[in-house]
Amino acid sequence: VQLQASGGGLVQAGGSLRLSCAASGRAAYRTPMGWFRQAPGKEREFVGTISGNGGVKSYADSVKGRFTISKDAVLNTVYLQMNSLKPEDTAVYYCAAGYYGSNSNGYNYWGQGTLVTVSS
Repeated sequence: VQLQASGGGLVQAGGSLRLSCAASGRAAYRTPMGWFRQAPGKEREFVGTISGNGGVKSYADSVKGRFTISKDAVLNTVYLQMNSLKPEDTAVYYCAAGYYGSNSNGYNYWGQGTLVTVSS
């Protein structure tokens, strides 16, 4: 599975961004996927995950109610809609595939990361 993440950028606090992660490859169809992020000087942390058919989702407490994961099964693309962004959301965001859950060790495939910067 190959993953291509996009959509990062600079946004003011309170604003919104939508990240995309396109999956391709033989095993990409209906694979569960997740989003993680890594802020400067910090460890990578779980953001959210979505099941293969898109029917089940789970989020980190820090983003619950502000971020939403969705999936376009036809395009094999997962989206991370981020609203009410805070400066502490600044990080490189990574998409991952092959597992449903918050444990990064469970994911077999990783995208290249896209930088989100939230200014105060």
